[in-house]
Amino acid sequence: MRFSFKRSGKTLTFVALIAAIAGSSTLAVRAQQSQTVTQGVYTQQQAVRGQTIYMERCSSCHSESLAGGLGPPLTGDDFIQYWGKEPLSELANKIKATMPQKEPGTLTGQQTADIVAYMLQTGKLSPGRIELSADEAVLKQITWPAGNAAPAKPPLSAGQISSFPPAGNLTQVMRGILFPSSNIVFTAQTVDPGAPRVVPEGADRVSGFNWVIWSSDIYTGWEFIDYAAVSLAESAPLMLTPGRRCENGKPVPIDDPDWIKFTMELAEAGKAVYKASQTRNQETVSDASNQLNDACFNCHEVYRDHPERVMRAEDPSNKAARCTK
Repeated sequence: MRFSFKRSGKTLTFVALIAAIAGSSTLAVRAQQSQTVTQGVYTQQQAVRGQTIYMERCSSCHSESLAGGLGPPLTGDDFIQYWGKEPLSELANKIKATMPQKEPGTLTGQQTADIVAYMLQTGKLSPGRIELSADEAVLKQITWPAGNAAPAKPPLSAGQISSFPPAGNLTQVMRGILFPSSNIVFTAQTVDPGAPRVVPEGADRVSGFNWVIWSSDIYTGWEFIDYAAVSLAESAPLMLTPGRRCENGKPVPIDDPDWIKFTMELAEAGKAVYKASQTRNQETVSDASNQLNDACFNCHEVYRDHPERVMRAEDPSNKAARCTK
């Protein structure tokens, strides 16, 4: 027995229908297969569209040649070294969520894909027959050829930290840099960095330096998260500066394997938060802040709030016990 379906006066047999469905499924599977940017992942026509968008929205910062200007280069060795270790979805998400700098989040997914296509063309990567998709799941399957990424660097040791003598003790570094930056990140758990900021009534009448509205008319809430995350990642190694002392005068245990491990955990947490911040999504940053919280807790538990000290009913605020296990 043979089934048939009527459509627009024409007969589509059951067998043909099944074949059509199977064909579309094959295309969907292919879209999910891993590819590299060298395998023609965009079309020439798409790159032309991307060039138009780029010239209107991006060239003022990154130059018409994509060589960089106010912003970093979007082609060349430095660009590939930075992005070559990530799937194409990371680059697309960065553009869509944070660019253009003065109008972040205004590019559509299709416009972003077109811009990336133009960037690939400028990088002398050949086009293909299928347009670059704006779908994140598809972009995650597109990577750069092996060998583009910079080789992994070995973990730092205390001896590799800058030879500049410390200007302050460990508590001053923490309270001046690490605590404020961490608190900015933790605030994102309950306050959306993208929401409009409200200046408290009368704040403009406060004399002297105003901590409440500082730079509120210059930087966005998301930029503050970016800066705090970078501050954590970059300043964590200051905990390994030779010659630094704790507030109680004891030397910071910079050669202790645990201390080095916890310092590196803090630096990696800062990097993770920065990466999460590029999504411009509050929940994503809130999740990443858990890694930061764990990094802080792991160090505090050993060098400040050790369980044995708690059992001895020692006061965690006792500065005399700091920097010791």
